[in-house]
Amino acid sequence: MQNNYTKNSILIFLPATDFSEEEFLPIKKIFLKRNKQIFIVSDSFSVCGGENGLKVGTDTNFYNVNEKNFAAFVLIGGKGSRSYWGNETLHKIAGKFHYSGKVIGAICSAPVILARSGILDKTSATCWKEDKNELIKAGINYHDRSVIAENKIVTADSSQAAIQFAETVLNLIK
Repeated sequence: MQNNYTKNSILIFLPATDFSEEEFLPIKKIFLKRNKQIFIVSDSFSVCGGENGLKVGTDTNFYNVNEKNFAAFVLIGGKGSRSYWGNETLHKIAGKFHYSGKVIGAICSAPVILARSGILDKTSATCWKEDKNELIKAGINYHDRSVIAENKIVTADSSQAAIQFAETVLNLIK
């Protein structure tokens, strides 16, 4: 059973550079409005930079993540997330959350990270339309939809779906 602190804590992955502010800011706003504590994780040891210049400080790095401390793990997209598609450390973190029964969300290009980690196997998902062939190549059941939630995994295609995505993640946290 999760304690109240864990139930109210969400870990958000930001690429070190070129994350999407259009995804991050509305998602962050909704989480905070629903009294969730958010913690930023990245392989950057201090500040992540958005595609439009927003700077966001990190709370922890990849090597200090303990999935037991969080109710959910959310991966923000943007062109910077593509450089993490093959990141084995990020794959392991996602796997730990998944196998612990935690909620995982990924938006835009970030669902490809989940596909390559293996946790989207036998799952339907969506992503940024330009990246859909990456999901299809990985054997994922791709659907051209804004948001898909299946097996405690939420995927979304773009910043236009950020609010629905965040609400779906929150609804899955028990």
